Amino acid sequence: MLNRVFRIIVCLSGALVGYGITTLSARPEILGEAWGMTPGQKVLWICTGTAFFAFIFDFLFGFFRKRGEKIMETVDSRLKKVPATEIAASSIGLVIGFVIAFLISQIINEIQILRAMNLNVVISLVLYLFFGAVGVTVGRRLNSDLGKPLFSSITSKEPTAKSKAKNAGASPKILDTSVIIDGRIADILKTGFIEGNIIIPDFVLVELRHIADSSDSLKRNRGRRGLDILNRIQSDYGIEIYDTTAEKSLEEIPEVDVKLLKLAQIMKGMVVTNDFNLNKVATITGIGVLNINELANTLKPVVLPGEEMQVFLVKEGKENNQGVGYLDDGTMIVVEDGKKFIGQTINVAVTSVLQTSAGRMIFVKPAPIM
Repeated sequence: MLNRVFRIIVCLSGALVGYGITTLSARPEILGEAWGMTPGQKVLWICTGTAFFAFIFDFLFGFFRKRGEKIMETVDSRLKKVPATEIAASSIGLVIGFVIAFLISQIINEIQILRAMNLNVVISLVLYLFFGAVGVTVGRRLNSDLGKPLFSSITSKEPTAKSKAKNAGASPKILDTSVIIDGRIADILKTGFIEGNIIIPDFVLVELRHIADSSDSLKRNRGRRGLDILNRIQSDYGIEIYDTTAEKSLEEIPEVDVKLLKLAQIMKGMVVTNDFNLNKVATITGIGVLNINELANTLKPVVLPGEEMQVFLVKEGKENNQGVGYLDDGTMIVVEDGKKFIGQTINVAVTSVLQTSAGRMIFVKPAPIM
């Protein structure tokens, strides 16, 4: 509705311009007496010109509207990446720069020689451009040096896990699909160990939605779990859904993992994942990675050879006479000569520990009965 109203206003403006031009051009002093028009010709000339200019303005409105919308979308997507404090500081610097340029222009306008040569207008324009640019630059620099501590002190509250997770000085953390579906990221964010803005690219959100809509029940359940986790951390920590429309370099990349690494390079951020292969590729390309599985393996209790523990054996091992059990954190325990104890809880003594990329395995043997 508003678009139609603006279009009508533009058409009426064109009609008024056309009426003014044709009325002026139809005067005898413009065309000369020899080219004078009869009253009927004047009416036809004015009506034709009015309709013509109304049509031209209507055409230009549609032409510039489409391009204006694209420009506004681009500007909006770029402004989303700029902190509000930086925009405010730049605006204040711009206004101060214009004020300084105005004051100097008043002095320039008083110089008669410059006014006689019409150079005062040119010099004033240059002054506005120069001091405006200087004001914006100084405003951004002051914001980076002083603005963040100032605004943080004004808006400071009691420290929470959410505020800890959003340290402005830390690099952004970009979550991939696997770590969202895994779900442990929500508990890690709650502890406040991950600093910086939490970013979800829009293509990861699309992939998650496709998994949730899958015809395979297992994939569908995993996708829905991922969406539930996403809603949870969105409400608790205010994650950012990053619109990659303006990133032209990502349009031709079909694979989500490759897009994720490219976006991390553009944003100078780190990828949070538990995908082993993605971790390896990111390491090769020099992109920072936080692997949830590596964190979990690092935090598992340390056991030393000779240490005793109790374990419940649940199945046979790959080798002859081996039994297999698990700790509470999922660590596999391989018991030598433990096949006969399957289904029982026994005391065992650690013989060795094997750390692999997939996790940790503890090799034990039945402890001697004292």
